[in-house]
Amino acid sequence: MNDPVPVVLRWSPRLLGTLAALFIGAFALDAADDGIPTLLLHAAPALALLLAVALSWRREWIAGIVFIGLGTYYGVTMTRRWDWILAISGPLITAGALYLWSWARRRAARG
Repeated sequence: MNDPVPVVLRWSPRLLGTLAALFIGAFALDAADDGIPTLLLHAAPALALLLAVALSWRREWIAGIVFIGLGTYYGVTMTRRWDWILAISGPLITAGALYLWSWARRRAARG
């Protein structure tokens, strides 16, 4: 019987990364009244996260570094609102850690 943990470990960072990008992208909707260029500018962080998920489909370490780096950067630069830090940095760092864990497990399984 197959162990379901590797399947869950493989798909959970991709799902969490995509959901985090959609969550951050929802904030761009505030700029929808200002025109398409402004909307795209505000949606750039979410698009960058989706790009990181797509580019690291087989190389999980890329998204691991990107997600942890962006989550840490946001946590360091946003010093006054702990609730925002937890809501934005928390899922990013968690997804990054899951990506790195998935990468390490897959690499160890190869030998």
